[in-house]
Amino acid sequence: MATNDETEPRRPKPVFWVASSRRDLKKFPKCVRQTVGQALFDAQTGGKHPDAKPLKGFQGAGVLEVVEDDDGSTYRAVYTVKFAGTVYVLHAFQKKSKSGRKTPTEEIQKVKARLKEAEKHHAEWAENRRGKIKAATKEPVLVEQGSGNVFADSIFQS
Repeated sequence: MATNDETEPRRPKPVFWVASSRRDLKKFPKCVRQTVGQALFDAQTGGKHPDAKPLKGFQGAGVLEVVEDDDGSTYRAVYTVKFAGTVYVLHAFQKKSKSGRKTPTEEIQKVKARLKEAEKHHAEWAENRRGKIKAATKEPVLVEQGSGNVFADSIFQS
């Protein structure tokens, strides 16, 4: 029986939450969490949510942001799909309007630092999956693997 890539369900990629991104996202209003959750699910399954746009200052479309407004406030979630077979949620924050639509420099710096953490984590994760298990590092864990259900991880309070 031939398979059709268009009709075969894709196995979702694992989602990793960097630093406080999961806790921060859970503080957002429910409608914002639903939009971000759908965008992350789309990324897990190889798609791209209509509200996901490349974050300026990062080459290519590997670092994406979802911007959602609710009750006069703007919320942003930043994630990356640039590492094979995974999605990393780098940052989630409420935009404080100091510079118009532009993302504040301190938030961009946080994304850059967390992207480096994700890159380091992904290299170790990929080696472990290939059976090249390294000794555990003594550094604190800054990346947490999601449950596999991005909606439970992002929308529902725990």
